Amino acid sequence: MKPNSVILLIIDGVGDLPTPKTALQAAKKPNMDKLAAEGITGMFSPLGRGIVPGSDTSHLQIFGYEPEVFYPGRGPLEALGIGMELKPGDIAFRTNFGTAKDNKLVDRRAGRIQTEEAQPLQKYLSTKIDDVEIIFRASVDHRGAVIFRGPGLSRHVSDTDPHETGELVKAIPLDNTPEAEKTAKILNKYMEFSMNALGNAEENKLREKNKKLPANILLLRGAGEYREVPSFIERFSIEAACVAGGALYCGVSKYIGMDVFRLPKKNNVEIIREKAVAAAKAAEKYELVFLHVKGCDNCGHDGDFKGKKEMIEKIDKEVIPFIKKSGASIIITGDHSTPVSWKAHSGHEVPILIWSKEERYDKVKKFDELNCMNGGLGHINGCDIMPLILNILKKAEKYGS
Repeated sequence: MKPNSVILLIIDGVGDLPTPKTALQAAKKPNMDKLAAEGITGMFSPLGRGIVPGSDTSHLQIFGYEPEVFYPGRGPLEALGIGMELKPGDIAFRTNFGTAKDNKLVDRRAGRIQTEEAQPLQKYLSTKIDDVEIIFRASVDHRGAVIFRGPGLSRHVSDTDPHETGELVKAIPLDNTPEAEKTAKILNKYMEFSMNALGNAEENKLREKNKKLPANILLLRGAGEYREVPSFIERFSIEAACVAGGALYCGVSKYIGMDVFRLPKKNNVEIIREKAVAAAKAAEKYELVFLHVKGCDNCGHDGDFKGKKEMIEKIDKEVIPFIKKSGASIIITGDHSTPVSWKAHSGHEVPILIWSKEERYDKVKKFDELNCMNGGLGHINGCDIMPLILNILKKAEKYGS
């Protein structure tokens, strides 16, 4: 193992509001609490106090890439995250398989189509329209990504995903440029192409025969333009790796030049312990290891307090002992709060702790939203994370003579 390394554990959506307790307060998490008692804690606002973060912009800021400068839009990050190769100028979208009938959207997820049923539909959906090459790849369940590659394109187009059932929508240009107008026209032609291709697919005819909703429409959203950015090692002189399951988090990491370790999923359940083992092993080679765990955010969106509490307890049992044993310094926080009472992201701070021989310690004994308000780190923002990591790694440059 390198003499100095950091494992950054992001527990997605971990922050909450007391109802009357938060999930972190209610959870039995002796390992996290021990790290808090031996380390230094505080409260963390990824994008600034009261600003509601997206997971994409939050992670970029955590890694020192200001979203107002480096954010390419969600589409390119999703495409990178599922292993697609992008070129500068490509326009990428997130996609959903959906179900349409009589020119109306009846289900945005095609009856929650499973990965093994969605993958065969991929072969119908890459094509060329005018001078634009269109490349589609299916991802997990109903999700996927599509790339538009050609001259004179723009990311300034509306979604063809109405985000709710009802009338289908067409793309429109979001500015008055010929590039946006061209892209909207290509996008609408592609919608017609995909509906025809999927409508005639034998796989969908079989689904209907088996009383399942057909995946007969492809919904596009989150247009973004890919461009190359300075790599993480160029900016910070740190060798970094990502251990994550979700496409977005792998995509953000790939976008900024981290090495990405992809772990398979078994029955769509996160392999928590395997992630921890992989992160601990990566810390033998890399100075920074980004370890992402998703479950708390899903429970927050579902309003599932019990599930969120149990996920925290699982992380405490299955993750913390392995990464602590690695000998690396440990930072634990979240990318945003997802209160179960809101069922959505919020602008509330999340707790943060640093456990390291290269840091001080404070008097806080438990890792949760209320106790960490009293921590020695105080209230910090996303732009503070990389300076803290650089300091722990003894790579912070002196400011001044």
